Amino acid sequence: MHGQNDCTVAHQGTGSVEHAPAAAGDPDMIRIAGGLFRMGSDDHYPEEAPVHQVHVDAFLMDRTPVTNEAFARFVAASGYVTVAEQAPRPEDYPGADPALLVPGSLVFRMPADGGDPDDWTRWWQFVPGASWRHPQGHGSDLSGIEDHPVVHVCHADAAAYAAWAGKALPTEAEWEFAARGDLDGAAFAWGGDELAPGGIHRANTWQGRFPMENLAEDGFVGTSPVTAFPANGFGLLDMIGNVWEWTDDWYRPRHPAPAAKACCLPRNPRGGTIEDSLEWANPGLALPRKVLKGGSHLCAPSYCRRYRPAARQPQSLDTGSVHIGFRCVRRFTS
Repeated sequence: MHGQNDCTVAHQGTGSVEHAPAAAGDPDMIRIAGGLFRMGSDDHYPEEAPVHQVHVDAFLMDRTPVTNEAFARFVAASGYVTVAEQAPRPEDYPGADPALLVPGSLVFRMPADGGDPDDWTRWWQFVPGASWRHPQGHGSDLSGIEDHPVVHVCHADAAAYAAWAGKALPTEAEWEFAARGDLDGAAFAWGGDELAPGGIHRANTWQGRFPMENLAEDGFVGTSPVTAFPANGFGLLDMIGNVWEWTDDWYRPRHPAPAAKACCLPRNPRGGTIEDSLEWANPGLALPRKVLKGGSHLCAPSYCRRYRPAARQPQSLDTGSVHIGFRCVRRFTS
């Protein structure tokens, strides 16, 4: 995270994508009734504030993140080629090291020593050949992890899958409402203010000193099967931890102010504008960003406490990594 870029905004996944057959009553989706809830948090990171009430209409959401097995079916049916499997165009990265203009993606590597805890380049490496098929790069594959969430997907890849499946990516409000599992205002998706109540881990997160020590007290190093942890109050699995999940909202640094009157509460709100989302960290290259939600297996109490429904993270449209996945929604039409 923290501004890494492994492919270009103009660089899209390819393939002739046709819609999957629409199923009447998808058993892998759960109906979320919708309603009014308090979005955001005033108690954690500044980008989560202020708390404000919004209303979302009913929708269907995938019970789990999209798995390697499901994404493989999509690719087999459509011929789609993900962004990480293509070489970035040199004209989109003037002055870039030619060695980095090859197919690949970002992979977490535990550093040999602690170093600067604010220097993400010590544990994030651009790995040629890393993609959804090869999560750790050349020599790795999906054997034994077919039921883990697909990773190394950029926003365009997630959107292409959603379109093929006759679905959509969730808005941030839909995602957060669903993640809360009918526990409005609770810090954690399982209620209360403890990450592991009673010493029992409810999600795949990092235990130990990040990034040097992973105690794996939750039973996993890296990603885990999407059904490994209990469902939330809506019956949704893996909403917290394991992998960050794409939404379709443009990122803005803070939520809007609460509505002045009850009659004016936002209904089915969307995020900011593309201009709000731009990142100016690299001179001359403003990168649009969407909102990620849910935290990942790399979130640790000592470093990144974003394993909560209110937590949010900006991510460049073109950037995937070993801890970013997604799930889809289907909205009802009147």
